[in-house]
Amino acid sequence: MTTKTTALKTLTATAVLCALSASAHAATIGNTDVTYGGYVKLDAMWSDYSSGVQAGGSIGRDFYVPGTTPVGADVDSDPVFDMHARQSRFFFGTATTLDDGKEIKTKIEIDFIASAAGGNERVSNSYAPRVRQAFITYDGWLFGQTWSNFQNVGALPETLDFVGPAEGTVFVRQAQVKYTTGSWSFSIENPETTVTMQGGSRASIDDASLPDFTARYAHKAKWGEIVVAGLARQLSYKQNGIDADETSFGVSASGKVNFGKNNLKFMLTQGQGLGRYIGLNVANSAVLNGDDLDAIDSTSGFIAYQQQWNNQWRSTFLYSFFSADNNSDLLAITGDPTKTSQSYSANILYSPVKKLTFGAELKVAERELESGSDGDMERLQFSVKYAF
Repeated sequence: MTTKTTALKTLTATAVLCALSASAHAATIGNTDVTYGGYVKLDAMWSDYSSGVQAGGSIGRDFYVPGTTPVGADVDSDPVFDMHARQSRFFFGTATTLDDGKEIKTKIEIDFIASAAGGNERVSNSYAPRVRQAFITYDGWLFGQTWSNFQNVGALPETLDFVGPAEGTVFVRQAQVKYTTGSWSFSIENPETTVTMQGGSRASIDDASLPDFTARYAHKAKWGEIVVAGLARQLSYKQNGIDADETSFGVSASGKVNFGKNNLKFMLTQGQGLGRYIGLNVANSAVLNGDDLDAIDSTSGFIAYQQQWNNQWRSTFLYSFFSADNNSDLLAITGDPTKTSQSYSANILYSPVKKLTFGAELKVAERELESGSDGDMERLQFSVKYAF
């Protein structure tokens, strides 16, 4: 190996190490800009349930998942306390200028929430990393996994809870091909159908012959932004000798309105067979009725107002809801599905320095089944977060 080659490899290795260990967010290696960042977050929560405590391993103990709120007769139980750092995340990105002058970018992002445990709460509290996003962008095209084009991430309010308006928002990340031109974007995305089976059990079916299709228009102005998105998908069940398909459509309008330093964010979504796209799959896409799929209609939304008290203190006040129009003629099949879910929350956030935030949040949530059986949750959450 020549001295020149050895020196070049040493310089390259040094540049990579500097990019990963320096306090700056970016470095340049050749014609590629390297970026990295993320945050570390600690969450501590007291949760009080009216109808029995969720099991310790339930995902609803880590953050609010509407479909996991216990329902039924009132149960006299004490609040439960949970603490974790699973929401912490890291991303790594590149941006390279090609010979034709165009730029190609990549991003990989991981976190540890909603992933399998690699240990236990007795000793190590280890959790496996999971891929949140992994994609390439080039000349208006995106290839890889990221937020669904049907979702407007910019409309999500600032909350301590992982999702915030969980039952009221479109919330999906998945593999896709997306093309953006001006204010318009179009995508084909990975299909998956959640079906209600006999007795109310859920089956996740990957039998669709077509991808999910989306189209989205975004208008930005000084006053804020408005986004309108449409979704068309094929619901499919091809199991046990049954070959059933159903077409599903949905539309979502969301946005942000600025009031000086304050803002109002909102979303309203309506559709047939939206299933997993809404409310963290609080309702399924369809019911298997003999040899046919009966799509479930739903309406959901949220409204959130953020008040900037001063340069260090701010608050978000949030209301979120979901309503399913379950076919009453199919209750013998579905059992007792969720009819409505709603939640209210208010928080206070304090940032003594940029990117360091201490917060407290109170959330009250309710879930009601088609039979009228219901339950609620009250959660007090404290968080400390530092973004880097």
